[in-house]
Amino acid sequence: MLRILRNRTYARLFLAQVVALLGTGLLTVALGLLAYAIAGERAGAVLGTALAIKMVAYVALAPISQAAAARLPRKAVLVGADLVRAAVAMCLPFVDEVWQVYALIFVLQAASATFTPAFQATIPDILPREEDYTRALSLSRLAYDLENLASPALAGFLLTVMTYHYLFTGTVAGFLGSAALVLASSIPTPTGSRTRPFLQRLTRGSWIYLATPRLRGLLALNMTAAAAGAFVIVNTVVIVRSGFGLPEAAVAQALAAFGGGSMIAALLLPRLLDRLKDRSVMANAALLLSVVTLGHAGWLMAAGLPGWGAFLLLWGISGLCYSAILTPTGRLLRVSAHAEDRPALFSAQFALSHACWLLTYPLAGWAGEAVGLPAAMAILGALALAGAVAARALWPAAEDAELPHDHPDLPDDHPHLLAHRTPGGGHAHSFMIDDDHPAWPRSA
Repeated sequence: MLRILRNRTYARLFLAQVVALLGTGLLTVALGLLAYAIAGERAGAVLGTALAIKMVAYVALAPISQAAAARLPRKAVLVGADLVRAAVAMCLPFVDEVWQVYALIFVLQAASATFTPAFQATIPDILPREEDYTRALSLSRLAYDLENLASPALAGFLLTVMTYHYLFTGTVAGFLGSAALVLASSIPTPTGSRTRPFLQRLTRGSWIYLATPRLRGLLALNMTAAAAGAFVIVNTVVIVRSGFGLPEAAVAQALAAFGGGSMIAALLLPRLLDRLKDRSVMANAALLLSVVTLGHAGWLMAAGLPGWGAFLLLWGISGLCYSAILTPTGRLLRVSAHAEDRPALFSAQFALSHACWLLTYPLAGWAGEAVGLPAAMAILGALALAGAVAARALWPAAEDAELPHDHPDLPDDHPHLLAHRTPGGGHAHSFMIDDDHPAWPRSA
């Protein structure tokens, strides 16, 4: 897996992702503790609202920022977004009102909605071979898991010698380090892209996404991951501090257990995906995650909190399933669009997947406060199960490498028809939604 780091451009971008996510992980812990300091036992509701605002920024602004920045150099977009995030993080230690938290989170996440899709769409251009890209996705998942493992562990250590306010300094350093590494990297500029009107650039990614069956299934899987993941992220601080009565450092331990399970999955997936289809791995992981979440909710209702060790184990299993759902996502996006359409498609995935979180984040916080944590977990577990079932229906189990279809608007001697003519006189090729193929073949 690590051999892809021999590519110097990818190595620098991967390191940029690592240092930025170390800072983001510190932000996650510090933000939860800040919410608890301001609102006490209402921290779950406050944090749920803050994260919902984050999702609003992601859903509303990701397609707009991608369309607006489509003609700008990628490096300038990435560095500028990092600098904005660093500036906002510098302000967070000084807030003492809930509304201030909400306002700063919106600005910070608006910058992230610009950075992340552009960064993700750059990697397939740097690593065109599928096996290299698959390993890059696993490394990327490992980097994201630093937010749930290494960063909370670091936060737990730092909290023994300082207050949580100083954790925001690490966030600032992470974003500045990311900007410096991106600036030192050679970012490829896509070639062959057509100049399209702004409205087409704004909607093209969502059009391709929703017209592709495997991606409609992916959206349902995103709902499963968001439902289970939102409960973990929003309510871990409440369970640990108010339920178990444990100190702040234990919150970091619980989040580290979730991140540890996710890292195990990321390490295993490259070899697993060499032998199994993406659908099999992702759909089965979604089903298992739903069952674990519902089972845990039933345990809480019947017998109360499990032991601390059992709780950490359940969080670890949830993290493993969560990662198995999300890690192969980039592979599906890569084979579902031409290179020139990938930035728009990655932006659509970013916005649509976070629309799921926009629903589940406030649901996790508000339901936990209104009906109690066991019932809230049961509600989110049921939502996760619905997503897992829907994914199997939307994503066909048998996907043909080449789909037969017609082009009644093209003459028989058109170069596209001649290039993909089958022995029987038909027309078939690897299918992607584009200007020449605006709808998926009905027979598929």
